[in-house]
Amino acid sequence: MNRCANPDCVKDKFRVAGLGSVVGSVLGLLLAGLCLLNGAVLAGTAFSIEHQDAAFDIFRLDPGEEQQLRFFWKGPDGNPYGSIAALRQELASNGEDLIFAVNGGIYARDFTPLGLYVENGRTLEGLNRSRGGGNFFLKPNGVFYVTDKGARVVATDHYQPRGQVRNAVQSGPMLVVDGELHARFIPGYHSRHVRNGVGVDRDGRVVFAISETPANFHDFGTLFRDRLDCPNALYLDGKISQMYLPPLGRYAFWVWKPFVSMIGMTEQSAQSSVP
Repeated sequence: MNRCANPDCVKDKFRVAGLGSVVGSVLGLLLAGLCLLNGAVLAGTAFSIEHQDAAFDIFRLDPGEEQQLRFFWKGPDGNPYGSIAALRQELASNGEDLIFAVNGGIYARDFTPLGLYVENGRTLEGLNRSRGGGNFFLKPNGVFYVTDKGARVVATDHYQPRGQVRNAVQSGPMLVVDGELHARFIPGYHSRHVRNGVGVDRDGRVVFAISETPANFHDFGTLFRDRLDCPNALYLDGKISQMYLPPLGRYAFWVWKPFVSMIGMTEQSAQSSVP
C-alpha cells in the first residue's frame, strides 16, 4: 500500500495522502473541492502514514485552529450522544456539518468521563488524581486542554492552566512526556489494539492520530514522538476508537460500544447558508 511517509508531504488542507488507490485519492480530492465550492472553510490537514508495520490516519490542525475544536458529551435531552453518527444527526438538525470527530477520553461504568472534563468553559467532571487499574491509571496520565492561548497536553500533576479553560479532557496513560516515552511501554509488547490519541507538536499544532491496524503502546507513543514531533501526547482510548474524517474515507458508521465524550470540528451547513 502506497502511503505518505512524511507528514510534511501534505501541503494542502484536507489533501488526501495514501488512500491505497488512485481512485480513492481522486474521490477524496473531489470531496474537498466540492466543499470549497460550497463555501466551506476547511480546517486541518489529513494524511496517512505507516510506522512500525502499522498504519495510522492523522488529522493535524494549523496554529490557531484549535480554537475551533468543540467537545461533546450530552445532547439537548441531557443524554449522552453515544456515537459519532448520533452527533452528526443532531448537528445537522441545527444546520451544522461535522468536519472531524474522534471519541474522547476513557469513561467510567456509569457513562461519565473518568477524569476531568470541561465543555465550553463549564467543568462537568473534576480532575481525577486517584489510583486504580486499567489504562487510565497507568501513571502518569494527563490532560488535553484548550485555552484562548492555545492547546496543551500535560501530565495530570502538571495541570495548572493559565486563563480560562474552554475545553479539556483527562485520560491516560500519557504517551510522551517532555519528549520521553512513557517508562512502562515495552517494545514488541503483545497487547495490540486500535488506538487513538492526541498531541501538540513543537510548532503548537494539535495532532490527532488513530491506528488503522492494531498497535501497542510503545509503537503508538513513538509515532507521536518520532514521526509527529510531539513532545507531549496523550492516549484517548482503544478498541472501540473511531475517527470521522471523510477525506480519508472514515465515516464512523458502526457502534460497538457507546462513546461518552467526543472531540470534533463543525461548520455551517451549505444548505442552511442558502437564503
